[in-house]
This record gives sequence, C-alpha cells and structure tokens, in this order.
Amino acid sequence: MSERVRAHVHVTGKVQGVYYRANTRDTAREQGLDGWVRNLDDGRVEAVFEGPEGDVETLVEWCHDGSPRARVDDVDVEYEDPEGLDGFEVKW
Repeated sequence: MSERVRAHVHVTGKVQGVYYRANTRDTAREQGLDGWVRNLDDGRVEAVFEGPEGDVETLVEWCHDGSPRARVDDVDVEYEDPEGLDGFEVKW
C-alpha cells in the first residue's frame, strides 16, 4: 500500500461557473480520494485531496485542465500532513 498524502490546491483562471467543482468531485470519487473542493471569493477554486500518493498526483495533474469549459491559468500545490478525511464533498 502506498503512502497516504495530502495536496492542498488553489486553481486560478476561469474555474467558477464552468462545473469545475462538480467535475473535481466526480473525478476524485472515481479515483477513490478523500477531501473537498470549494469556490473562493477571489475567483479561484480551492481543493484538498487525500489518498495514495500516485492517485493524488494524478488528480493534481488533472486540475491543470479541469472541466471541459474551464480555462486554467495556474495550479498552486502545497503538500501537508493527511488529516484522515473520509469521502469527497463540494463545500459551500
């Protein structure tokens, strides 16, 4: 079993109003990852992914494209200690 990691991601670009959060949630659940995603007031999307290192890396890479209607300008990632999240949700 690979080590569990946590990625804290901020995505900049046209990422609100283009189903970015819903697509992130669906993709994370397909990968079996835990965490959450939400819109920020400054127009960015913030997300946390927890799970096996390879699966987390795959989703971080996915964030560079995101949903089909999104235009991603930048993805900022910080790695933190996992908190043991369970499930994946959209936060409001």
